[in-house]
Parts: sequence; C-alpha cells; structure tokens
Amino acid sequence: MLDPTFPIELVRSSYPALADGFAYLDGAAGTQTPQPVIDAVSAAYRAGIGNVGGAFPASDRSGAIVAACRAAVADLVGGHPDGVVLGPNMTTLTYRLARAIAGPGDEVVVSRLDHDANVRPWTQTGATVRWAEVDPVTGELPVAQYADLIGERTRLVAVTAASNILGTRPDVAAIAELAHRAGALMYVDGVHATPHGPVDMRALGADFYATSAYKWSGPHIGAVVADPALLETLRPDKLASSPDTVPERFETGTAAFADLAGVTAAVDHLAALVPGTGTRRERLLASMSAAEEHELALFAVLIEGLETMPHVTVYGKPARRTATAYFNVAGHTPRQVAEHLAGLGVNVWNGHNYAWELTGALGIRDSGGAVRAGLVHYNDRSDVDRLLEGVARLG
Repeated sequence: MLDPTFPIELVRSSYPALADGFAYLDGAAGTQTPQPVIDAVSAAYRAGIGNVGGAFPASDRSGAIVAACRAAVADLVGGHPDGVVLGPNMTTLTYRLARAIAGPGDEVVVSRLDHDANVRPWTQTGATVRWAEVDPVTGELPVAQYADLIGERTRLVAVTAASNILGTRPDVAAIAELAHRAGALMYVDGVHATPHGPVDMRALGADFYATSAYKWSGPHIGAVVADPALLETLRPDKLASSPDTVPERFETGTAAFADLAGVTAAVDHLAALVPGTGTRRERLLASMSAAEEHELALFAVLIEGLETMPHVTVYGKPARRTATAYFNVAGHTPRQVAEHLAGLGVNVWNGHNYAWELTGALGIRDSGGAVRAGLVHYNDRSDVDRLLEGVARLG
C-alpha cells in the first residue's frame, strides 16, 4: 500500500525538469536535479571562486566548499569527512584506488553481480582474480561461496551493495565478515544502493564505500569514503608538487568547486524529504527510510503489473532489492521498447547498463540486454501506471 504520509507532491515540486510531463523512470542511470542544487551551483559561481590555498577570499570560499562537501558525503554514508575522496566519477576513483591497493602477487575477489566499474579496475591490476557467481534465476549472490573464494592471499573483495539492473541487495555484511577474518579489505560499490535507502558503511563492513552524487540528485561528482587511517597506508601515483595529505593525495587536478557546492545541497535536500529534527545524519536516516518505503510500495505495483503480462519476461527475484525492474517484451528489442515508451512520455533505459558480467550470466548481453525501469523518491503512481499501460500495448 502506498504511504499517504510521504509528501510526494512537495518532493516533485522541487524538481524543475519534471514539469516537462515525462515519467522519469531512468533514475538508475542518473536522477534529475532539484532547485536547491541548481541554486547552490549558481551561487558558487556568482560569489566568485578560485583554486584552494590562495591568500584571497575567493580561494577561501572554495576551501570551505570542499570541506562542506566532505562533511555532507560523510553524513550521507556514515563515514568520516577526512576519509572522503572526491573526483569526477566513481569509475575514475576506483581505477585510481585499485592501482594503489592491489597488484601482482595479490588475489582479488569480484562478482558477476557488479557494475563493470567495480570489476574491471580490479581485474586489470595484475592480481589473481577469483569470481563470485550469481544465481541467474533469482539474481542472488550466494554468500556461502565466499568461504572458498577468500584465502590468505586475498587482498580485497569487491562487491556491490545493490545491482544496478536487478536491484539485488546482497548480504554485504556477511561477505565482509569473511573478508575481514582473512585480513582482506572490502570495497563496496554503493552507487546504486545509496539513492534507495539509508546507508551505514560501518554496518556493511565497507573499508571503502563508493558513491556518485548524480544518482542521488546531485551533480556529476564521485566519492569514495574510507577510514582516514586506512588511506594513510596507501600511496597512489601523484604529481610531485601536489599535496601528500589524506584525502587530497588521491585527488588529481583541480576540483569542480561549484559542483561540490551542489553535492552538499543535494545531501541537505535528501535530509529534508520528510520533516524531521536532529543532526543531519539523523535526518538523513529518517528521510531515506521514508523514501525507501515510498519507492518499494510503488515498485510492488510496477513489478506485479509486469509479471502478470504474458508477453513480458522479468529478470531476477531477489529477496531484498531496490525498486529497479529489468525486463524484456516478446517480439520487440529492448531499444524498440524504450523508443515506444519514449513516444508515450516515459523514460527508460535499454541495454546492458554496464552490468557486463551479469547480463552475460543472464544470457542476454549479446542480444541487446533488456529494458530497465528504476524508481526514485520523486516518482509517483502516475509514472508507474503510464509505464504499465505502455508495455501492455505491446502485447
């Protein structure tokens, strides 16, 4: 049952893009941006910003923006501000960290469930690679297999907190317990999980937690959060002249300061989706819990509607999942379905969506993958109804 207390109309009114009348069910590829984020980015440029470390006010403003952004991301995922590494995107940061963590002589464990950004950077380090397999029927990632995959030479286990196409939420904490028992590190891809509920990276057992702000209403900025003491043990390649402090030594080039201001505004926006009091962290936990309940209630309508259509094949039946559906329609390619729905004012994605190994395991990668419809907190019942009506017309 839909939650009547979730202020969906108020939430939607914050997003100017929604005024175009389309049903934005492409949130798994990137969300729309609320007005407070747009205003924060514009305000940073209007005020004047400069590179950090200068002896003038514009430089001080940039430094304050960076510090505020680190604090905001830390509040969002339950980390420490001094352990927030910022960059252009999660993929770039993961490649950078992978080169600093693993290499020949090490072993890494990756999974077929993951987005390729949490697979290829590790398989290309020169370390020995061990694979965790997915159940192609349920979409689950069985924990038991990790007992055989993790050993004394395991340097790191990379796993997603939620599949970006099936929505599967594996038992990351149980996998982390096995990894830590063997002295291995846990690199958790939280890009798809973070927009869909409260995050506690410590409870997950994540030594590194990666996320992307554009998946939760922010600008195109990536972040990896770790214990500052752990970052101190790693020596990434860097310019001789750039800072050697943590977390700065993991960040190459000049930051996109105005976008970082937008990241902070996005976190504040998420913390205020529902009325609340307390610290920002406390408000985020409450707000994102309410958003998750709203999404899953809508998703129950969406997935039931798709599964009852005889011409539709839905992939995966995980026990715990985000509000993400991956499906094909008989007699139509995924691209044709997406084009048909776009003509009806419904935005969905088609293809492998960088879930390269998973679509291979499902046996659909070479045939064009499938259609992905993902709900986020600003979607409403009318969005779901329009999608289901559009898919029904193809039967």
